Amino acid sequence: MATGNQISPGVVLSIEGKIYRVESVVKVTAAKGVPFLKTKLKDLLSESVVEKSFKMNQIVQEVSLMEKRLEFLYMEGKDYLFLDVDHLEQVLVPSMIIGDKVHYLKEGIEVKAIFYGNSVFSIEIPQFLELMVSKVESSTHASHVTNGSKLAILETGAKIEVPLFVESGDIIKVDTHNHEYIQRV
Repeated sequence: MATGNQISPGVVLSIEGKIYRVESVVKVTAAKGVPFLKTKLKDLLSESVVEKSFKMNQIVQEVSLMEKRLEFLYMEGKDYLFLDVDHLEQVLVPSMIIGDKVHYLKEGIEVKAIFYGNSVFSIEIPQFLELMVSKVESSTHASHVTNGSKLAILETGAKIEVPLFVESGDIIKVDTHNHEYIQRV
């Protein structure tokens, strides 16, 4: 437990069952009122940002999160099985935690997992991955010819726009955060 005046950027708080990271803090001193803190908080599950004010002496619940390196092994039922690289233990991650990041998971990919207690709270995939193009859409469509790109389906199932010279079987570098083609490898 901590008080409002101990809140600073980077601190992780539990508020009404949700986990937030403090992005920014501004101390507001009203002319006739009691000073308070105006914060921007990032919901670590949905990644949305909300604004919330705290009284200086308000009790807040600070939590500690732990980072671990996990290597993706395979899908088990509806969940995903990973290997804790440092402790060589298997970790089962629910599909709701993986979300749309599943489009960039393949065997051997190493991710950063954020644990709250013994449970995986979220995962971060590497920003850049080298993936094989499984299938490309025909570039005969007029809209694709004008912008010089076509749709490609990667080995992981992700769909991204690629230049016209990219073919099935090519290995390409992809920005997983922006879902963009970077270069052919």
